[in-house]
Order: sequence, then structure tokens, then C-alpha cells
Amino acid sequence: MSRSLNIALLGNPNTGKTSVFNRLTGLTQKVGNYPGITVEKKEGICKLNRTTKAHLIDLPGTYSLNASSMDESVVIELLLNKNSKDFPDVAVVVADVENLKRNLLLFTQVKDLGIPTLLVINMADQMKRKGITLDLKLLEKRLDTKIALVSTRENQGLDQLKALLLNYRKLSTKPTIDLSTIDKPYFENLKVTFPNQQLYKLWLVITQDVNFAKIDRKRVSDATNFKTQSESELKRLQQKETVKRYQIINEILKEGLLIDRDSATDLRSRLDRILIHKFWGYIIFFLILMTVFQSIFDWSSIPQDFIDTSFAALSEYAKTNLPEGVFTSLLAEGIIPGLGGIIIFIPQIAFLFFFISILEETGYMSRVVFLMDRGLRRFGLSGKSVIPLISGTACAIPAVMATRNIENWKERLITILVTPFTTCSARLPVYAILIALVIPQGSFLGLNYQGLMLMFLYLVGFGMALISAWILSKTLKINSKSYFVVEMPNYKLPLLKNVGITVWEKTRTFVTEAGKIILAISILLWVMASYGPGKDFSEAESIVTELYSDLEGEALSNKINAYQLEHSYIGILGKAIEPAISPLGYDWKIGIALISSFAAREVFVGTLATIYSVESDAEETIKNRMASEVRANGQPLFNLASGISLMLFYAFAMQCMSTLAIVKKETNSWKWPMVQLFGMSLLAYIVAFSTYQILA
Repeated sequence: MSRSLNIALLGNPNTGKTSVFNRLTGLTQKVGNYPGITVEKKEGICKLNRTTKAHLIDLPGTYSLNASSMDESVVIELLLNKNSKDFPDVAVVVADVENLKRNLLLFTQVKDLGIPTLLVINMADQMKRKGITLDLKLLEKRLDTKIALVSTRENQGLDQLKALLLNYRKLSTKPTIDLSTIDKPYFENLKVTFPNQQLYKLWLVITQDVNFAKIDRKRVSDATNFKTQSESELKRLQQKETVKRYQIINEILKEGLLIDRDSATDLRSRLDRILIHKFWGYIIFFLILMTVFQSIFDWSSIPQDFIDTSFAALSEYAKTNLPEGVFTSLLAEGIIPGLGGIIIFIPQIAFLFFFISILEETGYMSRVVFLMDRGLRRFGLSGKSVIPLISGTACAIPAVMATRNIENWKERLITILVTPFTTCSARLPVYAILIALVIPQGSFLGLNYQGLMLMFLYLVGFGMALISAWILSKTLKINSKSYFVVEMPNYKLPLLKNVGITVWEKTRTFVTEAGKIILAISILLWVMASYGPGKDFSEAESIVTELYSDLEGEALSNKINAYQLEHSYIGILGKAIEPAISPLGYDWKIGIALISSFAAREVFVGTLATIYSVESDAEETIKNRMASEVRANGQPLFNLASGISLMLFYAFAMQCMSTLAIVKKETNSWKWPMVQLFGMSLLAYIVAFSTYQILA
């Protein structure tokens, strides 16, 4: 008979916790959010033996159970809530072999909750190189637990870890410290008042903003025989608790941990002197970015061209071989082009996430955070703002959520407001198609023009974020102080499995989440483009035949399709907004794409794919159809002036409803999302207008 157990995976940031999770679960994992909040939740299944499966939850990284952020409060709430379906049968605390002292603080706290707790010491392959020796037997005895020494890089120790998990019932749940030694009268009174409750659990509830079941702040404060301490006194006791734990940890590590610095062969210091140098650090970072953007365009061009032509052929095949009717028209002109508008950008998005994952895995990204802190202060941002700004290159939604680590409210608010300027992966499809249309092939000093343009757009977005932050720092009247702390992990070779899983997850998320929006809007647009009011639409064939009596065959058919589209519901909408966008170099078709892309930026390409597919019966790729579009004067619609105008519009406009919703949630007000929506849209219009008028 098979059985299942819940395992909570905990650890400080940069201990390799997620690497352990990935090794145990592989691709049998899913990503979601905790109920009612936007903190990411990763779950996976691991088979421990023939009869036992484990349900693993990869909890957000936390330094201790003394919560100061929402991510940390999520950890505490799960560990306190025995009624939760995810409450762990066993907790696994992952520690880095180089930072055992700091990592063990969390271990002792979790163990004191009465949960069977297993210690995993990761990066065992680094021990010899770092001159580290561990007395595992002594450590197990003094910590009163079992220890698994693993290396996720070398895939070592995982079988031992699985064996220990199977025998989790044998793990001791005896507390590491006696809380009464901190303040005997206070904790003795607490035990008397709540005799049926676990003491450390009570203490956490009192000191944290965590409510669970019958144990909550109200119950504690209302107890007749117990009066809780003032906030300052609670903090003092909390500090005493932390000091006490570190005293115990120090005594244990004195005997169980030996570090021989003379035998270490560490290159970290020498690399840091270069990579975070106040001059060369920026040069190296700039060169890395340039390499990334050059590679994105060069490497993805072949698979993109293949996808583009394949979907064009598939659409034409459906038109030719399926029975005529509404469904065939919907399939060939709505669904297939819509899907093509999603799939075509998978190569570029996959490559982008590949490089970001590599930089994170090697430990270089933390150096970038430290490096950029020097300059960000003068713009009113914290060094911690770098993390949201960098993660914003993937998606603005998790980037806005990442601002929770910024304690200073003014700096956090400014970071939230400017993060959408960072070029996210949703803009990449728009940039990719427009750059391919209006930026010529060729190179300068061996650098691809198109890659340089993409990098320019990323730098423009980041530059505008800094300028906006500086303006906001001068205008927002909020007084507060802040500090910056960042951990510098060791350099390591990227674990290809982790990189692969990251690329797979992010690309899949783009396809499934953005894809649903794009496909839905593509179908809606097809309906609006395939139907229209009045005789101009229904009698388009006779009207056009009379007007162009000298045309026949394909030329006449194209004229009929174009006339019909212009007088459809979507054509009427586009014509209505055309006067407002024509000074920017756009026609009514681009206007429709602009409106639809306010749901999600990447919808722009799918919209044009649908519109042009409806208009044309020829087997043409979306790129070719856009390139062949002309104005009334015979000039190309997509030229250098209109193309750059459109790219800059997308660089600055706030076109993501999901991001606005997250900003509302994080600021608890619709004021700031509306400031973003109207402020960024106005800025985008002014910049796009100026650009087109100058270049045209």
C-alpha cells in the first residue's frame, strides 16, 4: 500500500535549497501562489521508494523565523498551521557548508517547533577546496538530529537523504534551547496560562504578526492571568533568544567544524576584486549584457524563421483542405495565426531566461546588485531595488512583489512605480518583429545592428526608470531611513539541470499564461474583423468590383478583403482612433493592435497576425505582410521613423493590466496604478510623437 508524506524545504537564500528541490523532484513540480497572497509557491513530487511518495514544498528563503517580510511570514504560517493540508510531516533545513553558523539559527528555530527536522549540508564538493572538515557524528549528537551531506552539483548524498526521510519518525523533536533561561518569570507564566500549547509556538505567535486557530494575538492579550510585554521588551527578549541560540551554535561548531585557511584554494577574492571593481565591474557587466543581446538575435533567428513559415503554411493548408465555413475561417485566420504569434517568440524568450539563469547560478547576479548599489543611491533607490529592476527583465509582476524586501516605504514605493519601465519579456516579441522589419542587417565593429538596437531599448527603459526614480524621490514627501545588506554567495559552475528547469518553467509560463490571453484576443479580433454593420461590409464584393472594374483574380480579391476589413467592427474602431495616432506614424490597424495590447504587450504581434491573415488569402508570413504594408502615398508603413516610434512607445507605455492589479495589491490603493497608467502612457505618446516627427 502506497503512502505519502509532506516535506517542507527551508533554508537561507543562496544555500542551494532550490537545487536540492530540483534534484529530488526533477520536472515533476508546479508553480503557483499561496491562497490569498502573491508569494510564489513551488511544489513537487519525489518517489522515496516503491511504496512512498513525498510531496515537497520549496518555501521562500528566510534567514530566521523572526519575520520581517511577507515571504518569511508565509514560512511561519505554514509551520504553525497543523490543519493545513501542506503542514509538514518532516522539515528539511538546507545549509551551506561555508555558512553553517548563520544557517543553523533557522534549523534550531524550526526544530523547537516540535517538527521532526532534518539537516542537509549542501555543497559538500566544496569542502576540500575550502579547507573545511566536519565531524558529522559529533554534529548529529550535539544538534540531536540526522545530517545528510550532499552535493547537488555532483549528485551525491541524495540517496542518503531519501533514506533519512523515510525514517523521519526517529528524528528527535526535543527543543534546542530552554526558553525559560531567557526570562524565567515571563515564560513560566506563559506556560501556566497556556498549559496545552507548545511554548516556542506561543512565543512566535506573540512576537510575529501571525494568527492561527485558537492561538492568536487577541487570545494572548485577553488572557486573565497573562499580560504580554511591550513591543520594546518583546524585541529585547527576541534579541536575547537569538544570542542564546548563537552561543549554543558556536559551542557546537567549535568542536564539529574545522577550517584550514592555509589549505584552501579559493579564487573568490581575486574574482571579486575585478567583478565588483568601481570601474572594471561596470565595463564587464556592460560587455556581458551586449553578448547576451547579440546572442538572443543571432541564435534565435533560424528557429524563428522556421516557426514563422510553418504557421503560414499551416494556415494556408487549413484554408485549402478544410471545408469552407465559419469554423475553417476561424481556424485559419484566427486560431492558427494567434498560436503562431505565441510560438514564434519561444526561442528568444528561452535564450533570455537561459542567460539570466546562468548569471544567477554562477553567483554573479549578487555582485551586480552590490555593484549597482553605489549608483542607485543618488537616484533615491535602495541597493535592494536592483533585484526588482533586474528581475523586471523577466516580468514586472514578480518584480513588483520582490520589493517587499525593501524595508523603507518610500524606496519601496518608488521602486514599484518605476519597475515597469524595465524591459520585460512581454516587450521582447514586439521589439523582435519591429527590429527585424526596420533595422537593417549588418554589423559595426563586429556587433550586429539588430542586437545593438535591442540593447539600446533595454538601456533606455532602465535609464527612464532611474530618471523617474530621481524625480519621485524629490517630489514624494516621505521621510524614512534605510540600510542595504546583500549576501555574496560563492562562485560556482552553473548546474545545467537547474538552468534547464528554470528555462522550461519560465517559457512554459509565457506560453500558458500569455498564450491564453493572446489566443482569446485573437479569436475576439477575428470575430470583430469578420463581421460588420451595414451594406459597406455585406456588399463589399459588388462595391469593390464596380470601383475596380479593371482588376481581376488575386488583385481584386485582395481589394475586396481590404475593403471588407476596413468596414468591419474592428475597422470602424481603428478608424475612430486613427486621428489620434497618425501623428505618431501609425495607421488604424496598428491602433487596434495598440488597444488590444493594453491587456498584455505581447498581444500586439498576435493582433496584427490576425488582422493581416483576415485581410490576405496568400501564404505569407506575418513579417512579410507587415513589410509589404504601404501608406496612401505608396511609402512603407513600417519604416525607420514609424518603427522606432512604435518601439519607444512600447518602451514607456504601461500596457499590462496584470501589473496594475499587482501594484494595487502591493500599495493597497488604486491611486498609484492610475498614476502609472496615465503618466507612462502620456510619456510614451510624447516620446513616440517627437521621435516620428524628427525622423520622418
